[in-house]
Amino acid sequence: MAKDEDNSRVHLLDLPWEDVLVPHILSYLPLRHILSLQRVSKPFHSLVHIYLCNCRHFDSTQLGPQLPKTTFSELLKNNTVLQKLDLQSCSDWLTDKELLPIIGQNHHLTYINLNSCGQLTRQSLVAISLSCPHLQNICLGHCDWVDCLSMRSLADHCKCLEAIDLTACRQLKDDAISYLVQKSTRLKSLSLAVNANISDIAVEETAKSCRDLEHLDLTGCLRVKNDSIRTLAEYCNNLKSLKVKHCHNVTESSLGNLRKREVVLDVEPPLQRALVLLQDVVGFAPFINLQI
Repeated sequence: MAKDEDNSRVHLLDLPWEDVLVPHILSYLPLRHILSLQRVSKPFHSLVHIYLCNCRHFDSTQLGPQLPKTTFSELLKNNTVLQKLDLQSCSDWLTDKELLPIIGQNHHLTYINLNSCGQLTRQSLVAISLSCPHLQNICLGHCDWVDCLSMRSLADHCKCLEAIDLTACRQLKDDAISYLVQKSTRLKSLSLAVNANISDIAVEETAKSCRDLEHLDLTGCLRVKNDSIRTLAEYCNNLKSLKVKHCHNVTESSLGNLRKREVVLDVEPPLQRALVLLQDVVGFAPFINLQI
């Protein structure tokens, strides 16, 4: 009787692996937990292998900053169906050698995060341009190796771009950004923050080329002035947020219209800013009747 009951039990691994376990169970578990299943038994090791070959999203932050490069390469060497790839926690060691094979065999990527991956070269971005025609969102923040040539390659080959983060990509100048936005008219989110090379030229071209722009980060772009912000207000009717902190030549005369449209700005109106400064100095904010 006991033997019959044992034979009638359905075990987890009895369920269809590729049709049930991988898409409906493993896909909801944190990656580090999935990898730990490899140590349970040989069948579980095989199941995890199938998962890694078929997973659509790979987020290195789920594994922490201690992910060894050999482990990383082993995990993705047989995957050809990735759609989202987040490698920001690999920034200490990721080079072209590790990235290029993965990019070369995954042509369906729509999202790539290489934030602070400073050991890569332009070769990686050119490879992304040639291998990922469906790319929509790419983060290249603090990647000093991004230059005009690699940016032109991205603009020429990735026609579906909707969001790009170029924070602190200090090799890029107005001409590179102008070329990018002329080719990427679908852009909804763009960060050009912390780049003293960016001026009104790039911002005005962005405004005229990307009419559906919703989010623009110009933090620390010291050469940007009121004229380009007025152009932005004129052409980008869908704008939802604008960051201009530390843009000392951008004043309320250009921000006022955006504020009236309830665009989220990261600088306070002049009166509120003055009150905050006064509070910092004297320790309290005076009561002012604004209705007078």
